[in-house]
Amino acid sequence: MNYIVLDLEWNQSARGKAHSLADMPFEIIQIGAVKVDNQFYIVDEFAEIIRPRAYTQLHSKVKDILDISMDELMHGRDFAPVMKDFLEWCGSDYIFCTWGSMDLMELQRNMKHYKVENTFPKPFLYYDLQKLFSISFSDGKTRVTLHNAIDELQLTDDGGYHTAVNDARYTARILGELDMDKVKQFYSIDTYRIPDNRKEEIHMNFGKYEKYISRGFANREVAVSDREVRSCKCFICGKAMKRNIKWFATNGKTYYGLFTCEEHGMIKGRFKTKQNDNQKYYVVRIMKCTDEAGAEKIRFRQKKEREHRKMRRQGE
Repeated sequence: MNYIVLDLEWNQSARGKAHSLADMPFEIIQIGAVKVDNQFYIVDEFAEIIRPRAYTQLHSKVKDILDISMDELMHGRDFAPVMKDFLEWCGSDYIFCTWGSMDLMELQRNMKHYKVENTFPKPFLYYDLQKLFSISFSDGKTRVTLHNAIDELQLTDDGGYHTAVNDARYTARILGELDMDKVKQFYSIDTYRIPDNRKEEIHMNFGKYEKYISRGFANREVAVSDREVRSCKCFICGKAMKRNIKWFATNGKTYYGLFTCEEHGMIKGRFKTKQNDNQKYYVVRIMKCTDEAGAEKIRFRQKKEREHRKMRRQGE
Protein backbone atom coordinates (compact mmCIF):
# COMPACT_ATOMS: atom_id res chain seq x y z
CA MET A 1 0.00 0.00 0.00
CA ASN A 2 1.15 3.53 -0.80
CA TYR A 3 0.50 6.75 1.08
CA ILE A 4 -0.77 9.58 -1.13
CA VAL A 5 0.20 12.78 0.65
CA LEU A 6 -2.13 15.40 -0.78
CA ASP A 7 -2.23 19.18 -0.63
CA LEU A 8 -4.62 21.53 -2.43
CA GLU A 9 -4.69 25.25 -3.04
CA TRP A 10 -8.00 26.91 -3.82
CA ASN A 11 -9.57 30.23 -4.72
CA GLN A 12 -12.88 31.73 -3.61
CA SER A 13 -15.19 34.49 -4.72
CA ALA A 14 -13.32 37.80 -4.89
CA ARG A 15 -16.64 39.55 -4.21
CA GLY A 16 -17.18 37.82 -0.86
CA LYS A 17 -19.11 34.90 0.60
CA ALA A 18 -22.48 36.20 -0.61
CA HIS A 19 -21.33 35.57 -4.19
CA SER A 20 -20.00 32.05 -3.56
CA LEU A 21 -21.52 28.94 -5.08
CA ALA A 22 -23.41 27.02 -2.39
CA ASP A 23 -22.10 23.65 -3.57
CA MET A 24 -18.49 24.81 -4.11
CA PRO A 25 -17.35 27.72 -1.93
CA PHE A 26 -13.70 26.98 -2.77
CA GLU A 27 -12.47 26.15 -6.27
CA ILE A 28 -9.30 24.10 -6.48
CA ILE A 29 -6.55 25.75 -8.52
CA GLN A 30 -3.60 23.49 -7.63
CA ILE A 31 -3.26 19.80 -6.84
CA GLY A 32 0.03 18.64 -5.38
CA ALA A 33 0.78 15.14 -4.12
CA VAL A 34 3.64 12.81 -3.39
CA LYS A 35 3.47 9.03 -3.39
CA VAL A 36 5.18 7.37 -0.42
CA ASP A 37 5.78 3.63 -0.27
CA ASN A 38 5.39 1.42 2.80
CA GLN A 39 9.04 2.06 3.71
CA PHE A 40 8.25 5.80 3.73
CA TYR A 41 10.31 6.63 0.65
CA ILE A 42 8.94 9.18 -1.82
CA VAL A 43 8.61 7.34 -5.12
CA ASP A 44 6.69 9.82 -7.30
CA GLU A 45 5.10 13.27 -7.46
CA PHE A 46 2.02 14.84 -9.04
CA ALA A 47 1.61 18.58 -9.63
CA GLU A 48 -0.97 20.40 -11.74
CA ILE A 49 -2.33 23.91 -12.09
CA ILE A 50 -6.08 23.96 -12.71
CA ARG A 51 -7.86 26.56 -14.79
CA PRO A 52 -10.64 28.18 -12.73
CA ARG A 53 -14.16 28.28 -14.17
CA ALA A 54 -16.27 29.51 -11.26
CA TYR A 55 -14.03 32.15 -9.68
CA THR A 56 -11.98 33.78 -12.42
CA GLN A 57 -10.58 36.56 -10.25
CA LEU A 58 -8.17 35.87 -7.41
CA HIS A 59 -9.45 36.68 -3.95
CA SER A 60 -7.18 39.21 -2.24
CA LYS A 61 -6.16 36.78 0.51
CA VAL A 62 -5.36 34.06 -2.01
CA LYS A 63 -3.34 36.55 -4.04
CA ASP A 64 -1.31 37.46 -0.94
CA ILE A 65 -0.61 33.84 0.00
CA LEU A 66 0.02 32.16 -3.36
CA ASP A 67 2.80 33.11 -5.70
CA ILE A 68 0.67 32.68 -8.82
CA SER A 69 -1.11 34.94 -11.28
CA MET A 70 -4.45 34.62 -13.03
CA ASP A 71 -2.56 34.42 -16.31
CA GLU A 72 -0.71 31.32 -15.09
CA LEU A 73 -3.96 29.82 -13.84
CA MET A 74 -5.75 30.38 -17.14
CA HIS A 75 -3.05 28.33 -18.87
CA GLY A 76 -3.83 25.34 -16.65
CA ARG A 77 -6.08 22.43 -17.54
CA ASP A 78 -9.71 21.97 -16.49
CA PHE A 79 -10.47 20.19 -13.22
CA ALA A 80 -12.16 17.06 -14.63
CA PRO A 81 -9.28 15.78 -16.84
CA VAL A 82 -6.72 16.69 -14.15
CA MET A 83 -8.71 14.74 -11.59
CA LYS A 84 -8.98 11.76 -13.92
CA ASP A 85 -5.20 11.73 -14.37
CA PHE A 86 -4.63 12.20 -10.64
CA LEU A 87 -6.81 9.23 -9.66
CA GLU A 88 -5.05 7.06 -12.25
CA TRP A 89 -1.71 8.20 -10.82
CA CYS A 90 -2.83 7.25 -7.28
CA GLY A 91 -3.26 3.63 -8.35
CA SER A 92 -5.47 1.03 -6.69
CA ASP A 93 -3.91 0.45 -3.27
CA TYR A 94 -3.39 3.65 -1.29
CA ILE A 95 -4.57 5.82 1.58
CA PHE A 96 -4.72 9.60 1.55
CA CYS A 97 -2.70 11.64 4.03
CA THR A 98 -3.47 15.34 4.50
CA TRP A 99 -2.53 18.15 6.87
CA GLY A 100 -5.89 18.87 8.53
CA SER A 101 -9.35 17.77 7.51
CA MET A 102 -10.43 20.21 4.78
CA ASP A 103 -8.67 18.96 1.65
CA LEU A 104 -10.71 15.82 1.03
CA MET A 105 -13.98 17.66 1.72
CA GLU A 106 -13.17 20.36 -0.85
CA LEU A 107 -11.81 17.80 -3.31
CA GLN A 108 -15.15 15.97 -3.30
CA ARG A 109 -17.13 19.20 -3.55
CA ASN A 110 -15.17 20.09 -6.68
CA MET A 111 -15.66 16.57 -8.02
CA LYS A 112 -19.41 16.82 -7.59
CA HIS A 113 -19.60 20.30 -9.12
CA TYR A 114 -17.59 19.25 -12.19
CA LYS A 115 -19.39 15.89 -12.44
CA VAL A 116 -16.40 13.67 -11.69
CA GLU A 117 -17.59 10.30 -10.37
CA ASN A 118 -16.83 9.78 -6.69
CA THR A 119 -15.57 6.23 -6.27
CA PHE A 120 -13.94 6.70 -2.87
CA PRO A 121 -14.95 4.01 -0.35
CA LYS A 122 -17.51 4.40 2.43
CA PRO A 123 -16.42 4.85 5.12
CA PHE A 124 -13.71 7.04 3.58
CA LEU A 125 -10.70 6.63 5.88
CA TYR A 126 -7.56 8.75 5.71
CA TYR A 127 -4.70 9.97 7.89
CA ASP A 128 -4.84 13.52 9.21
CA LEU A 129 -1.11 14.05 9.78
CA GLN A 130 -1.76 17.24 11.72
CA LYS A 131 -3.63 15.09 14.27
CA LEU A 132 -1.01 12.33 14.22
CA PHE A 133 1.74 14.92 14.74
CA SER A 134 -0.09 16.12 17.87
CA ILE A 135 -0.56 12.56 19.14
CA SER A 136 3.13 11.82 18.55
CA PHE A 137 4.77 15.01 19.78
CA SER A 138 2.20 16.90 21.88
CA ASP A 139 -1.02 16.28 23.81
CA GLY A 140 -3.13 14.89 20.97
CA LYS A 141 -5.44 17.92 21.10
CA THR A 142 -3.44 20.95 20.00
CA ARG A 143 -3.01 21.62 16.29
CA VAL A 144 -0.04 23.43 14.77
CA THR A 145 0.60 24.76 11.29
CA LEU A 146 2.63 22.79 8.79
CA HIS A 147 5.36 25.44 9.00
CA ASN A 148 5.54 25.18 12.79
CA ALA A 149 5.63 21.38 12.65
CA ILE A 150 8.60 21.51 10.25
CA ASP A 151 10.34 23.94 12.63
CA GLU A 152 9.64 21.78 15.70
CA LEU A 153 11.15 18.75 13.99
CA GLN A 154 14.08 20.90 12.81
CA LEU A 155 13.57 19.87 9.20
CA THR A 156 14.92 22.05 6.40
CA ASP A 157 12.28 24.23 4.75
CA ASP A 158 14.03 25.48 1.64
CA GLY A 159 11.18 25.09 -0.84
CA GLY A 160 8.73 27.75 0.30
CA TYR A 161 5.16 27.20 1.48
CA HIS A 162 1.68 27.55 -0.03
CA THR A 163 2.49 25.79 -3.27
CA ALA A 164 0.56 22.55 -3.35
CA VAL A 165 3.39 20.21 -4.28
CA ASN A 166 5.86 21.89 -1.89
CA ASP A 167 3.43 21.57 1.01
CA ALA A 168 2.81 17.95 0.04
CA ARG A 169 6.58 17.32 0.18
CA TYR A 170 6.82 18.89 3.64
CA THR A 171 3.85 16.86 4.86
CA ALA A 172 5.45 13.67 3.50
CA ARG A 173 8.64 14.47 5.41
CA ILE A 174 6.63 14.71 8.62
CA LEU A 175 4.99 11.37 7.77
CA GLY A 176 8.48 9.90 7.65
CA GLU A 177 9.19 11.18 11.17
CA LEU A 178 6.14 9.50 12.73
CA ASP A 179 6.18 6.08 14.38
CA MET A 180 3.30 4.73 12.31
CA ASP A 181 3.26 1.46 14.26
CA LYS A 182 2.07 3.52 17.25
CA VAL A 183 -0.39 5.84 15.47
CA LYS A 184 -1.61 3.89 12.46
CA GLN A 185 -4.87 2.92 14.21
CA PHE A 186 -5.91 6.58 14.55
CA TYR A 187 -7.67 6.93 11.21
CA SER A 188 -9.76 9.97 10.43
CA ILE A 189 -13.14 9.54 8.76
CA ASP A 190 -14.26 11.92 6.03
CA THR A 191 -17.90 13.00 6.40
CA TYR A 192 -18.60 14.68 3.07
CA ARG A 193 -20.72 11.62 2.31
CA ILE A 194 -22.49 10.43 5.44
CA PRO A 195 -24.12 6.99 5.87
CA ASP A 196 -27.32 6.60 3.84
CA ASN A 197 -29.07 4.30 6.30
CA ARG A 198 -28.82 2.58 9.69
CA LYS A 199 -26.85 -0.32 8.22
CA GLU A 200 -24.14 2.03 6.91
CA GLU A 201 -23.70 3.90 10.19
CA ILE A 202 -20.07 3.92 11.31
CA HIS A 203 -18.72 2.55 14.61
CA MET A 204 -14.92 2.64 14.75
CA ASN A 205 -13.13 1.38 17.86
CA PHE A 206 -9.74 2.98 18.54
CA GLY A 207 -8.98 1.04 21.72
CA LYS A 208 -9.61 3.66 24.40
CA TYR A 209 -12.37 5.42 22.48
CA GLU A 210 -15.01 4.85 19.83
CA LYS A 211 -16.18 7.17 17.06
CA TYR A 212 -19.72 6.84 15.74
CA ILE A 213 -21.16 8.64 12.70
CA SER A 214 -24.90 8.46 12.16
CA ARG A 215 -26.98 8.48 9.02
CA GLY A 216 -28.69 11.71 7.95
CA PHE A 217 -31.90 13.05 9.49
CA ALA A 218 -34.42 15.63 8.29
CA ASN A 219 -33.84 17.94 11.26
CA ARG A 220 -31.70 18.36 14.35
CA GLU A 221 -34.47 17.38 16.78
CA VAL A 222 -34.96 13.98 15.16
CA ALA A 223 -31.19 13.42 15.07
CA VAL A 224 -30.59 14.08 18.78
CA SER A 225 -33.53 11.93 19.87
CA ASP A 226 -32.55 8.87 17.81
CA ARG A 227 -32.14 5.74 19.94
CA GLU A 228 -28.75 4.79 18.46
CA VAL A 229 -27.41 8.31 18.89
CA ARG A 230 -28.38 8.24 22.58
CA SER A 231 -27.24 4.67 23.10
CA CYS A 232 -25.04 4.07 26.14
CA LYS A 233 -23.65 0.61 25.48
CA CYS A 234 -20.02 0.01 26.36
CA PHE A 235 -18.01 0.25 23.14
CA ILE A 236 -15.58 -2.39 24.44
CA CYS A 237 -17.91 -5.21 25.51
CA GLY A 238 -21.26 -4.06 24.09
CA LYS A 239 -23.11 -4.34 27.40
CA ALA A 240 -25.57 -1.74 28.68
CA MET A 241 -24.01 0.80 31.03
CA LYS A 242 -25.31 2.60 34.09
CA ARG A 243 -26.27 6.21 33.36
CA ASN A 244 -24.43 8.34 35.91
CA ILE A 245 -25.34 11.51 34.01
CA LYS A 246 -27.86 11.26 31.20
CA TRP A 247 -27.16 13.02 27.93
CA PHE A 248 -27.51 16.79 28.38
CA ALA A 249 -26.94 19.70 26.01
CA THR A 250 -24.63 22.65 26.64
CA ASN A 251 -25.89 24.37 23.48
CA GLY A 252 -28.07 23.39 20.57
CA LYS A 253 -25.37 21.21 19.01
CA THR A 254 -23.24 19.50 21.69
CA TYR A 255 -24.31 16.88 24.24
CA TYR A 256 -22.40 15.21 27.09
CA GLY A 257 -23.01 12.14 29.24
CA LEU A 258 -21.27 9.98 31.84
CA PHE A 259 -21.73 6.22 32.18
CA THR A 260 -20.29 3.21 34.00
CA CYS A 261 -19.61 -0.26 32.63
CA GLU A 262 -19.37 -2.96 35.31
CA GLU A 263 -16.33 -4.44 33.57
CA HIS A 264 -14.58 -1.42 32.03
CA GLY A 265 -15.31 1.41 34.42
CA MET A 266 -16.34 4.99 33.67
CA ILE A 267 -16.91 6.10 30.11
CA LYS A 268 -17.67 9.66 29.06
CA GLY A 269 -19.60 10.58 25.95
CA ARG A 270 -19.93 13.59 23.70
CA PHE A 271 -21.88 14.05 20.51
CA LYS A 272 -22.37 16.94 18.12
CA THR A 273 -24.96 17.52 15.44
CA LYS A 274 -23.75 18.76 12.08
CA GLN A 275 -25.33 19.52 8.71
CA ASN A 276 -23.97 18.33 5.38
CA ASP A 277 -24.22 19.87 1.92
CA ASN A 278 -27.49 18.04 1.29
CA GLN A 279 -29.10 19.75 4.31
CA LYS A 280 -29.18 16.51 6.26
CA TYR A 281 -28.39 16.51 9.98
CA TYR A 282 -26.04 13.87 11.33
CA VAL A 283 -24.28 13.10 14.59
CA VAL A 284 -20.62 12.49 15.40
CA ARG A 285 -20.29 10.82 18.80
CA ILE A 286 -17.18 9.98 20.82
CA MET A 287 -17.31 7.47 23.69
CA LYS A 288 -14.09 7.40 25.71
CA CYS A 289 -12.73 5.67 28.79
CA THR A 290 -12.18 8.16 31.60
CA ASP A 291 -11.17 8.51 35.23
CA GLU A 292 -12.50 10.48 38.19
CA ALA A 293 -10.87 13.70 36.93
CA GLY A 294 -12.60 13.30 33.56
CA ALA A 295 -15.89 12.49 35.27
CA GLU A 296 -15.62 15.61 37.40
CA LYS A 297 -15.32 17.75 34.26
CA ILE A 298 -18.62 16.33 33.01
CA ARG A 299 -20.26 17.01 36.38
CA PHE A 300 -18.94 20.58 36.28
CA ARG A 301 -20.32 21.10 32.76
CA GLN A 302 -23.73 19.86 33.91
CA LYS A 303 -23.66 22.16 36.94
CA LYS A 304 -22.76 25.19 34.82
CA GLU A 305 -25.49 24.38 32.30
CA ARG A 306 -28.08 24.13 35.06
CA GLU A 307 -26.95 27.52 36.41
CA HIS A 308 -27.23 29.06 32.93
CA ARG A 309 -30.72 27.67 32.47
CA LYS A 310 -31.77 29.00 35.87
CA MET A 311 -30.46 32.47 35.01
CA ARG A 312 -32.27 32.39 31.65
CA ARG A 313 -35.55 31.46 33.34
CA GLN A 314 -35.13 34.24 35.91
CA GLY A 315 -34.47 36.73 33.12
CA GLU A 316 -37.67 35.88 31.27
